[in-house]
Amino acid sequence: MPYLNLPTHRLHYRIDETSTEKPWLTFCNSLGTDLHMWDAQVAGLSKRFRILRYDRRGHGKSGTAGAPLSLADLGGDVIALMDALGIERTHFCGLSIGGLTGQWLGIHASSRLDRVVLCATAARIGTAESWNARIGEVEANGLDGLVPATAERWFTPAFRAAQPEIVDGILHSFAATSVDGYAACCAALAGADLQDSLGRITAPLLAISGDDDPVCPPADLEAIAMAVPNGQHVILPGRHIINIEAASGFNSHLSDFLCSPDPVTDTAASRRPFAVDRTRSESMS
Repeated sequence: MPYLNLPTHRLHYRIDETSTEKPWLTFCNSLGTDLHMWDAQVAGLSKRFRILRYDRRGHGKSGTAGAPLSLADLGGDVIALMDALGIERTHFCGLSIGGLTGQWLGIHASSRLDRVVLCATAARIGTAESWNARIGEVEANGLDGLVPATAERWFTPAFRAAQPEIVDGILHSFAATSVDGYAACCAALAGADLQDSLGRITAPLLAISGDDDPVCPPADLEAIAMAVPNGQHVILPGRHIINIEAASGFNSHLSDFLCSPDPVTDTAASRRPFAVDRTRSESMS
């Protein structure tokens, strides 16, 4: 079980496919999940990419360096992993807070990224007041009480009924998340607002939204795609954890984007209008 030991914490990571012939693709998970949320992407894409995924601080098997954290702390962990593993450049795919981490990297570490995929995220998610209230709630009562509402936000009723084992596995990981780690990342979300900096992201960017996502609706992803020089937006059927609920379509769009020719930079011709993919995926295969 590989770990990167840093001065204040350690990061649990996993590499799927070690061929040096393939480009790197790094996945960054959402709040309250671990690296296994990307299992369907690894199954579908590891023949084309060397895949790095990891548990964010205070999640899964990674340690917590204490609260509060900032988005710069979380982005710095990605750079530390890349440096330790000798990864000069990588494609990056992040969901929710993972998508905010990707935005931070695109702004502050553009030389380390090839293409960026931002899923079910926004340049600002919620408000400082809402995240501080969440911190108080979990510190007082733990995460168990948040499970029913989290299930509702993350997956449609149809998917929860069709794939209860998948949903239960994700919710089990959520409930098992360290309260300190969860609260520390809520603090990072409370202070994260990249709305005025998105234009500095020069890497080709794909934004993926769920058509029924109550956390980060399609308008949030369209705003990101329109704010960067080379942005595209696709809408898939599902809610917040769109890479699981619409796994097949997600993998298809991700692969097509990462393997397509480089776009023309900063011209109207480089932009594609958003697409709506209505194909429903009822499994992680």
